[in-house]
Amino acid sequence: MKAYIFPGQGAQFTGMGLDLYEKYPKAQELFEKANDILGFRITDIMFQGSAEDLKQTKVTQPAIFLHSVIMSKMMGDSFKPDMVAGHSLGEISALVANNTLEFEAALKLVYKRALAMQEACELEPSTMAAVLGMEDELVEAICAEIEGTVVAANYNCPGQLVISGNLAAVEKACEVLKERGAKRALILPVGGAFHSPLMEPARKELAEAIEATTFSIPSCPIYQNVSTFAVTDPEEIKKNLVFQLTAPVKWTHSVKNMIADGATEFIEVGPGKVLQGLVKKIDRSANTSSAEV
Repeated sequence: MKAYIFPGQGAQFTGMGLDLYEKYPKAQELFEKANDILGFRITDIMFQGSAEDLKQTKVTQPAIFLHSVIMSKMMGDSFKPDMVAGHSLGEISALVANNTLEFEAALKLVYKRALAMQEACELEPSTMAAVLGMEDELVEAICAEIEGTVVAANYNCPGQLVISGNLAAVEKACEVLKERGAKRALILPVGGAFHSPLMEPARKELAEAIEATTFSIPSCPIYQNVSTFAVTDPEEIKKNLVFQLTAPVKWTHSVKNMIADGATEFIEVGPGKVLQGLVKKIDRSANTSSAEV
């Protein structure tokens, strides 16, 4: 069974999507439609912008979404997922792939999500950090000891967990984690504390936007970051998508459940190969590849 997986923030690069734009008239049409919907030429930033330009949350999220979704649409009849999943933002790309969301509605949702998250980031100094070489339970216990807000945010693969919270608490947690035996505890170059309680203001805004969007019955199950199990009920999908902003991304659990349910091949659709690497660390025997058009 084919599992198609969709990356989140961090996978962006200058020039992303340009090959699709130049090669496929249909892709060009979708990119131009996206420029109209967003009200600015995101293609200019994707194709020629600096790494700094691309790093802004309001640019990064729609850029990665567009690259992933337009690529999947250019694959034609060969694109037949048996199951889908996405890492954080990638979950919305996955929901277009399994026909839960229409392209335009999903792009509007991604942009509202990005703006809401950027606003939430500006309320107080906050960040995320990658913790390597330590058991999840120990990382969680140490975070619970720290004054302020710092929580486990991304369970990426065994031995790799990302923490998230206000700046002082994350910095203190990194010190303590290294003292207690973590191989590395490294502050990440991100805009704020994603997947933590500090995203609560964004969650409320996103909930309203999701409620105003049409969700159809999917053509195959999605394994969502919050629940980690196969979901096909549109109402449940909506609820999980709202909670995702303040809840951790349980990628390790999702991949294990996809394998248990019969996934034999994981195909990453969009920029980069980060998710393939994580899948291999979760299960060495898993077949992984990048989507090709």
